[in-house]
Amino acid sequence: MYGLVNKGLADMVRSIAGDSVWDQIKVKAGVSVDVFISKESYPDAMTVSLVVATAEALATTPDDILERFGQHWVLETAQAYGHLLEATGRTLPEFLRNLPNLHTRIALSFPYLDPPTFRCSAITESSLVLGYSSRRTGLIPFVVGLIKGLGQRFDTPLRVTLLPAKPTGEQEFLIDWGSTVSSCPS
Repeated sequence: MYGLVNKGLADMVRSIAGDSVWDQIKVKAGVSVDVFISKESYPDAMTVSLVVATAEALATTPDDILERFGQHWVLETAQAYGHLLEATGRTLPEFLRNLPNLHTRIALSFPYLDPPTFRCSAITESSLVLGYSSRRTGLIPFVVGLIKGLGQRFDTPLRVTLLPAKPTGEQEFLIDWGSTVSSCPS
């Protein structure tokens, strides 16, 4: 993964627990990198080790860390690419419908990007089904966090429901931002 990912995780941990906890996490994960370079590639295993060590340090699960990181990614890390976010959409439904094209634009800055793919279907006025697939496994909670972060970014209450995985391995999420969502937990 690109250093931007690890740097974003470090920023989240530092904002929650401080620099000393991040330093302890790096030691626990066996990571000796002092500063992650945003456009440099790092092994996926390094990121996984950092997530697992973060979960241990914060007394939670890796899935919880990934979901929180997904929200942080949308609300904090991705702000460095605000122009791309703005071009993707000005409302939650517009952004979600245009999400499949976002990584195409990001690849202009990150030429070795191995992005996930997204597909929208069953689009209605208040919901859609977002299909997600990636060669990387275990990132479903991160995607849920991204979706919830988008709801916050657009000040749109939403509910995310994980649908059964397709035989192709694609995971689908029902995203509902209808008027009844405000009384339902996400």
